[in-house]
Amino acid sequence: MQAYQLNIMDAARLIESGQLSPVELTRSVLERAQEKEDQLSAYVALAADQAMADARQAELEIRRGDYRGVLHGIPYTLKDLIDAAGLPTTASSRVRRHHLAAADSAVAARLRQAGMILTGKTHTHEFAFGLTTPQSNNPWAPERSPGGSSGGSASAVAYGGALAALGTDTGGSIRVPAALCGLVGLKPTYDLVPRQGVVPLSGSLDHVGPIARTVADAAALLDAIATRQPASTDSYRQGLDQGVDGLRVGVPGNYFYDRIAPEIQASLREQQAELLAAGAVLVDVDIPLAELILPTQWGLIAPEAAAYHRDALRRAPQLYGEEVRTLLEACSLVPDGDYVQARHARIALQTAWRRMFADIDLLLAPTVPHTAPLHGQDSFVWPDGVEESVVSAYIRLSTPANVLGLPALTVPVGLDRAGLPFGAQLIGRPFDERTVLRAGQVLEDRCHIRFDLPRA
Repeated sequence: MQAYQLNIMDAARLIESGQLSPVELTRSVLERAQEKEDQLSAYVALAADQAMADARQAELEIRRGDYRGVLHGIPYTLKDLIDAAGLPTTASSRVRRHHLAAADSAVAARLRQAGMILTGKTHTHEFAFGLTTPQSNNPWAPERSPGGSSGGSASAVAYGGALAALGTDTGGSIRVPAALCGLVGLKPTYDLVPRQGVVPLSGSLDHVGPIARTVADAAALLDAIATRQPASTDSYRQGLDQGVDGLRVGVPGNYFYDRIAPEIQASLREQQAELLAAGAVLVDVDIPLAELILPTQWGLIAPEAAAYHRDALRRAPQLYGEEVRTLLEACSLVPDGDYVQARHARIALQTAWRRMFADIDLLLAPTVPHTAPLHGQDSFVWPDGVEESVVSAYIRLSTPANVLGLPALTVPVGLDRAGLPFGAQLIGRPFDERTVLRAGQVLEDRCHIRFDLPRA
């Protein structure tokens, strides 16, 4: 096994024991990136020289006994919405082509303090306003999308160009690319992770979170970037092995299982059986006010995105890509009253979901209804003959957790007949990431498919 193939926990054990140095690990990751970038285009820019300098510094610190923990000496990447001092933050847009970050974002500062090594910035769908990241390719099948908007981050982690990444999630933009690239992705509870120094899309829906290879890796990253609650000081990695005995897992009878690929539907039934066998109690639930979810999401994101981009769109519309410019122009036409109604609808949804969660501890659902689309593919045709746009299909299952602000974890659980991965999604109560993560660990442990790095 090459060093770039390791997950964080395995690499950390080798680094702490002296069997692997941060320099060796970082060099392996950077060489892998240089080998694969022409084909997969995950990175906006590699910061190879600085990464190697940081790796040498980490090695010196660890040798003299100043070991900071499991993230020390681990190479990672940032989605190109997240500031890192001295590096551009372009949001993969010509609008910000001259931007240079003067300081670290809050999350980059925390990962720097933990001793992580930043390898560079990865592509996003322009300004995170999309779910395909057309600049980047999926390592499982380069002719296909890695998902979005954190598609570059997921692609880099999947092919070995980083051991982990931070992305952002406004309507599924961590979980969708993680699922389509065979990875773990965690959207934390709203406001658990700070967003200072992150280019916004929609302030009331934006989340920052990890993309990683294992549930334990995602938990370790959350340990570093989360803003602690006063009564909660334990590591998110603690209790991952506690299992799900007695946990009540909600199985939706509507919404989440409408129009999904048959292979994904069959796999989710298998995951229900795995949780049941592990001691969980399955509870049938109906998703309340399901008809309000997507209108509420659009009613929030449209005016918030339009407000952020108003000046730049008036000043230099030609610098935006056509897709995002058209979306933003449409957003600017949404009446103010619709925003007020969307905020009221979210309150109604939060109240209804709180009642639902009185009877369950978790909700189990598919992360995506279909595996990765071909680049340029506009829609899916479902078995009932209904045609649905790619963006609508992906956002439909992921956006409820954004509208509600709930923690949501995707874990890879299967491959379709073409050998493309997909994930199962676990949604929990606010600030109950520990329960979500321990259930995810059970799915990861009991999954019968080995998710080696794709060979592309």
